[in-house]
Amino acid sequence: MWTPTRRSGGRAAAAALIALGFQFAAADAQDFPSRPLRMIVASGAGGGTDLAGRNVAKTLSDALKTAAFIENRPGAGSATGSEFVARSPPDGHTLLFSSGSSIVMNGFLYKNLPYDSLRDFVAVGFVAAYPFVLITRADLPANNLAEFAKFARERPGRLTYSSPGVGSLQHVWGTILFRGMGLELLHIPYKGAASAHPDMIAGRIDAMFDNLSAAMKYIDAGRLKALAVSAPKRASQLPNVPTINETGVTRFDGESWMGVFAPSATPPAVIDALRALLLGVVRDAEYSARVERDGGRVMIIPANQQQAFLRQEIERWGRLITQYAVSAE
Repeated sequence: MWTPTRRSGGRAAAAALIALGFQFAAADAQDFPSRPLRMIVASGAGGGTDLAGRNVAKTLSDALKTAAFIENRPGAGSATGSEFVARSPPDGHTLLFSSGSSIVMNGFLYKNLPYDSLRDFVAVGFVAAYPFVLITRADLPANNLAEFAKFARERPGRLTYSSPGVGSLQHVWGTILFRGMGLELLHIPYKGAASAHPDMIAGRIDAMFDNLSAAMKYIDAGRLKALAVSAPKRASQLPNVPTINETGVTRFDGESWMGVFAPSATPPAVIDALRALLLGVVRDAEYSARVERDGGRVMIIPANQQQAFLRQEIERWGRLITQYAVSAE
């Protein structure tokens, strides 16, 4: 099982670890990397996955003194960029930087996906995880999850919840959460979370299950209300807000995680080298500080458990997506 990690070591130690991993890679994979590392983000610039990927690329570049960069290839619900990596030469130089929502859930949300996550990709590192928070408009007459459930149950089909778009993690998790509580809410998709928040603040949208880092400034200002967080433990930024499981209303446990994936035919020696490099990233003190500043935490999953973790996530969320009939089409 993977476990949360503590910030450890300084930049010098992290750089040494990455360099050591690189030396082993050079011995086992000869001239790898022979050119800059390109990490594909299958969504537009400026989103959460893009920003998290740029954090990783910066840490790699600083430690290796060679280029690692993000390239955005959005389209078709992230299928465009993901397929591009799956069909790229399996030499370790073109990687996919993905959120769990894309690589785990898309196979259940979209028909005829041009790749299979378990068949076409191998996990080479999980780097950060972020909690979600259930937020409501500030004047909604409910101050906890039980009161919200009662309020919504008395008004079936009349309350609304927003998301950055159909198939987004906010849509999928929101649907699973509300249907799991036996509630009937109307989903209102937007083109990005930034468009949804002003309408919530204005009282035109009732609720949203959103990334904590995106919602925190509105919660702090009292413009939106936080009822519960999705993670197994309370968020340090919201110490007085319970986890969903603590409320006793329903069971829900999830974090929005980010990871790096290579084409499945990539040689094992190159995979080992990439895993060593990414282990150095998550042990870098400045990288950890940036993740924690944004409301997340670093992840370390042992190399021999990474593919199993991906498989477990696919099985878990696939079962829930099917159970609650969530669709993006």
